[in-house]
Amino acid sequence: MNIFWFLPIHGDGRYLGTQHGARAVDHHYLKQIAQAADELGYGGVLIPTGRSCEDSWIVAASLIPVTRRLKFLVALRPSTISPTAQARQAATFDRLSEGRLLVNLVAGGDTGDLEADGTFLSHDERYEHAKEFIHVWKRLLAGEEVTYEGKHIKVNKAKQLFPPVQQPHPPLYFGGSSDAAHDLAAEDVELYLTWGEPPAEVEKKFDDVRKRAAKLGRKVKFGVRLHVIPRDTNDLAWAAADELIKYLDDDTIAKAQANLSGMDSEGQRRMRALHGGSRAKLEISPNLWAGVGLARSGAGTALVGDGETIARRLKEYEALGADTFVLSGYPHLEEVYRFAELVFPHIGIQAPGAAAGQNLVRPAGEVLGNGIVPSVLRVA
Repeated sequence: MNIFWFLPIHGDGRYLGTQHGARAVDHHYLKQIAQAADELGYGGVLIPTGRSCEDSWIVAASLIPVTRRLKFLVALRPSTISPTAQARQAATFDRLSEGRLLVNLVAGGDTGDLEADGTFLSHDERYEHAKEFIHVWKRLLAGEEVTYEGKHIKVNKAKQLFPPVQQPHPPLYFGGSSDAAHDLAAEDVELYLTWGEPPAEVEKKFDDVRKRAAKLGRKVKFGVRLHVIPRDTNDLAWAAADELIKYLDDDTIAKAQANLSGMDSEGQRRMRALHGGSRAKLEISPNLWAGVGLARSGAGTALVGDGETIARRLKEYEALGADTFVLSGYPHLEEVYRFAELVFPHIGIQAPGAAAGQNLVRPAGEVLGNGIVPSVLRVA
């Protein structure tokens, strides 16, 4: 099981839908989260894209020298850049990070967001464009000279002179719920990532992509994008879920849902249908809570419970074929530690140093005020 965390380059805080407890985005804070994930044993971090975010590629590049093992799952919206320029960007990042780049392809579903960036394509046209983009991008990174003329993209004698570390190209991740998205996933990417829906619905999506890929002679890996609210007990976890939306009033929910209803994303439509814009019944499957989607776009569900319970729910998705989980929690710095402390022991993940047998000081909590050190504090 490969666990990723999330870098909140659109801002962070203790509560949804309010400025109470809000935290600004700055490099020091993002570095703290990335370094914590690196040391605790997370496989990587997802860095999103959109007009409400800092630039994902610049943020990721700034964190290369302050991390050691962490991989960067960097969002790429293909309609905002040429495949040749992006191939150079990806190859450079992969070399400078010594092979730590993963690319999250985002066709986009928010028309206002897309048009603000100069993209005026219909839903299916965006997937057509993305397929052409990937075709050129992959060939360039594999070292080919590319001349190509498609409906949306045209290049002449394009060449990527400096290869990436990962061959033939850094792995492509991608998520989408429409037929066009499933076709693209089956044909072009290494890992299909779905937002967290009830396991039965996730199973249907995985099976559909798996069958489409098999017809093309391909295999695709699978992952799930979720929020998490782990606590020492299930009761404390559900109380924390309620606390997260304590400042989210009905008017704010209505405005957020009105904005989300204007998107032409099938995945976003499915997220909205889970709660229907109401906080009346937010536990939509055992320990799966749809409260996050009342206020934000994208992934709108969270696993809620004690460490053992959340681990059990993750293993249910794993049994369906998911080997990668991209997680987040509010606020992201505190929760990156909390999840590792409460859930990692139940899914067999150790901090990299501990797994390698390095000399470490074992955790012992606070040293006593009189200077006595608890007996469990010793060098391993």
